[in-house]
Amino acid sequence: MQVTRPPRNIRGPDPRLTCWRGNGGGFSASGADPAARTPARPRDRKEPPVTLDTNVAPGPRAVRLRADATRNRERIVAAAREAIVELGPDVPLDEVARRAGVGNATLYRHFADRADLVRHVTLSVVARTVKRAEDALAEEPDAFAALRRFVLEAAQERIGALCPLLTDVFDRQDPAVVSQVEQMKRSISAIVERAQNAGLVRTDIAVGDVMVAVTQLTRPLPGVCCAGFDRFVLRHLQLFLDGLRAPACSVLAGNAATLEELQAGMS
Repeated sequence: MQVTRPPRNIRGPDPRLTCWRGNGGGFSASGADPAARTPARPRDRKEPPVTLDTNVAPGPRAVRLRADATRNRERIVAAAREAIVELGPDVPLDEVARRAGVGNATLYRHFADRADLVRHVTLSVVARTVKRAEDALAEEPDAFAALRRFVLEAAQERIGALCPLLTDVFDRQDPAVVSQVEQMKRSISAIVERAQNAGLVRTDIAVGDVMVAVTQLTRPLPGVCCAGFDRFVLRHLQLFLDGLRAPACSVLAGNAATLEELQAGMS
């Protein structure tokens, strides 16, 4: 009886019956350790660092929230300025928040304490005074008209009513305050010097004389509220302005007051 042998498999082992040996031994027959069927992950492989794109523009909601926060901050500073002028330096911060139309939490989120709020009130008042001086100088063709406009508008900042608080609380060596005051000095000096060079203002006065007058004439008398005092301010400022005109009708005692001397006297 003739026995027929099955044909040889010349194609090699069936790939379906083989697997990769993960420890570097090549292929092995099916049934080997399942854990060795996939390549071993190198132990020293590091994941790429995750980076954030800081150039991505904020969404509309983020922009809106920032705008709301800026408006709240400005409202708090404006309300603090008015409250200090009307009620004095010890005005409760609750009253400031009420006038600004915000909650106490919002106020303290923007300003750590009373001193921080006063600092920003100071910077705001000085910045607004500088803006008034620069606008008057740029927009008024007549030199004395520019001086008159600045004096009357600076009085609206109620500098005299704010001085007691600002002198006692804020740090006059604060770099931001020093920078603002220097800018204010330059702006007001430009107005006064322009009027003096035009022969419209007497030459025996200086910036300090102007600021002393504005400060003193906007400081309410003891026991007099600001509302009742305001009606006198413009009259007396006009008398002061008339006294600045050249030619001088009298000789002033002492020397012209500089802003540095005024600041030294506040120390």
